[in-house]
Amino acid sequence: MLFVIVGVVLIVLNLAGIGPVGRWNWEITGDLWKFAVPFVLAVIWWAWADASGRNKRIEIEKMEARKQKRRTDNLEALGMGPTRNKRK
Repeated sequence: MLFVIVGVVLIVLNLAGIGPVGRWNWEITGDLWKFAVPFVLAVIWWAWADASGRNKRIEIEKMEARKQKRRTDNLEALGMGPTRNKRK
């Protein structure tokens, strides 16, 4: 996501004419590659993350954490949680 944000910022800076980025041109033989690099890196990053299983692993970890929190909250609501012993 960071690469996409950087690419969008570069485009906005160019369109607004701010700094040296504002002087870059959009010609295929000119500075167009400078605008394309962040987006190409984003595609490479997403392809690697999907191929390595990183995205799925993070998704499963989040799901397990939500499941554990739900279990803990339900046990607390029933009075059977870890704070049960502290009340005695």
